[in-house]
Amino acid sequence: MSFRLLSIARKQQKRSASGFSRPVVRTSPRLHFSSLAAPAQPWLVDQAYQHFRNGEFVASKGSPAYTVRNPATQETIGIVPEMTTQEFDDTVALANEAFHHWKLVPIQQRQRVMLKFQQAIRENIDDLAYLITLENGKTLADARGDVFRGLEMVESACFMAPQMLGDSLQGISSDMDCVSYREPLGVVASLNPFNFPAMCPLWSLGLCTTAGNSILIKPSEKTPGAALMLAQLAKESGLPDGVLQVVHGGKRTVENICTHRDIRAISFVGSSQAGEHIYNLGSQYGKRVQANMGAKNHAVILEDSNRAQVVKAVVGAAFGAAGQRCMALSTVIFVGTTKEWIHDIAEEAKKLKVGSGFDSSADVGPLISPESKDRVESIISEAVNEGATLTLDGRGYTVEGYSNGNFVGPTILSNVKTGNVCYTEEFFGPVLVCLEAESLDDAMTIVNQNPYGNGCAIFTGSGAAARKFTAGVDVGQVGVNVPIPVPLPMFSFTGSRGSFLGSLNFYGYSGIQFYTKLKTVTSNWPMESASLGGVAMPTFGSGGK
Repeated sequence: MSFRLLSIARKQQKRSASGFSRPVVRTSPRLHFSSLAAPAQPWLVDQAYQHFRNGEFVASKGSPAYTVRNPATQETIGIVPEMTTQEFDDTVALANEAFHHWKLVPIQQRQRVMLKFQQAIRENIDDLAYLITLENGKTLADARGDVFRGLEMVESACFMAPQMLGDSLQGISSDMDCVSYREPLGVVASLNPFNFPAMCPLWSLGLCTTAGNSILIKPSEKTPGAALMLAQLAKESGLPDGVLQVVHGGKRTVENICTHRDIRAISFVGSSQAGEHIYNLGSQYGKRVQANMGAKNHAVILEDSNRAQVVKAVVGAAFGAAGQRCMALSTVIFVGTTKEWIHDIAEEAKKLKVGSGFDSSADVGPLISPESKDRVESIISEAVNEGATLTLDGRGYTVEGYSNGNFVGPTILSNVKTGNVCYTEEFFGPVLVCLEAESLDDAMTIVNQNPYGNGCAIFTGSGAAARKFTAGVDVGQVGVNVPIPVPLPMFSFTGSRGSFLGSLNFYGYSGIQFYTKLKTVTSNWPMESASLGGVAMPTFGSGGK
């Protein structure tokens, strides 16, 4: 099945020099993206999102529960039903049945499916990006980056066999050998956030299924389209029916995932409140759980850093994707005289264009919902009441032609103290919080006293300062002159402290360990034609005193 969007949509797009599609900006009549995209999506029937079960899109008997809207226009794209408990149980049963067949398929063949899958993603990257921008609001450039980072994870699964190797030792005793190897777990659930509709599901899908598991993906009820398209592409790439299922819903579906006896592990990305609940409930029911949660990522700016580089890096990392990234650079600590650079950052931020993600010239898209916009603006106002200086105010931002959009412009709060609400709360919006410190040691103390440990960065020209920072800061992911230090797939995403719950991190070798379990086999095969005997445990003889 081709996923090229309707010809009318393509006719209203033009090719940029970089090779990806951009829409022509039209003022009259205004383009209704929801009506354009819906007929091109086989998972949307009568504006109701279907779930993906056993290789087919299936309508749910559950009640309509969540409305998916275009964040730039508030137009309804579709309704997500809360699937019934019976539908959920039936889906898990199919996944469990598929697992028992899939785990017997040699890993070389499972890798070949991933080779086809990554090619399918490449061929459909424009359509995936379009769906992401439609439902999430991020710019098309950001949406393509979302898909690409997920694609890299699938590519890493194409040569996973060496990382699945076990260990062996011959002759651990007379006629006895020992071997250990990795086995898949069974049915695994992947719970995903709205802000990366393609990347986060792909963090799980490639490694999980190539390891031999079956997987239930629950996309965010705000942005389900990309996950459903990926499911269809995986089927077309040769992934057997039942190995991948896509389920929909909110709290009830999450509770079912946490408590179902046939789900062996849960991979979660989202808010701290939800992550803590899922980790505690899932663990209570004996499941392996990894939970990536909230963040407050800092950048420490030293006086010997490159001023122009810092300004560009901070603006991009703080306001890109409208700040809706768990690795967004939301906090800067200026050391010494670098506090004067705040005004340069503000001037650079003013150059950013806020608008619809389909506007090829836009740098910052809308927030996901009106509630998110209201929350961000409320925290900004409260911060000002607490004494913070509003260096750049993005509240009340309007975009011509999109009067109903959830827009907040780039905002900078300076003279912030660690007790201010704008520092203690995670914004998840285009807001940069600025603190000051007298020395690197003081800055490191601020970072280490913050409860989160997702990511941080230092900007400096000194190797000694960088080494001191990386060794002494208690944060899982550190960038040196790199504002958003997200590891590539050969490493692992190593958020820590209040940003992560679990013992095994996402992707990389740690991810493979999460999706597999060790089995050890000790064998006794006497080489002489004697009885097999009955060696069970070592015993002390007369000489063992």
